[in-house]
Amino acid sequence: MKSLLNSSLIATALAFGTLTTTSAFAADEVNLAAAKGQPTGLAVQGYDVISYRTNDKPVVGSADFTAEFEGATYRFANQANLDTFNTDPARYAPAYGGFCAYGVSKGKKFEVDPTAYKVVDDVLYQNFNKRIQKKWAKKTEEYINKAEINWAEIETVAIDDL
Repeated sequence: MKSLLNSSLIATALAFGTLTTTSAFAADEVNLAAAKGQPTGLAVQGYDVISYRTNDKPVVGSADFTAEFEGATYRFANQANLDTFNTDPARYAPAYGGFCAYGVSKGKKFEVDPTAYKVVDDVLYQNFNKRIQKKWAKKTEEYINKAEINWAEIETVAIDDL
């Protein structure tokens, strides 16, 4: 009986540990940092990811046009952008879960300034701020190559563990 009880306690502890670890990983695979005055859970701090490709500068999306993808809510400026996103969300979502591309090239997950970005080969890359963006722009291909290697290793690692 004692053995059965210990086995049950161990199984419960393992299950709980797995659940808490999994949820921490899921939260840290997509950058859900809230912009000032915005609710949490928004990807790209509420900016319309389609606008990065179609406008001169990105625009903030509306709560009237939203889609869910990989545990995050994406907002869009209009129905057309929402429809475009829904055709292939993985194509339009930012690289590295929306974390700083330069940071990922260094094996870290940093927040971003949604206005510090570049679309390269139809992929949206964001950076911590415009100063880091300028540095990243000088060796974009090199940083992307490093980030691709690192992302495979850190994607499911909690931010606090990096």
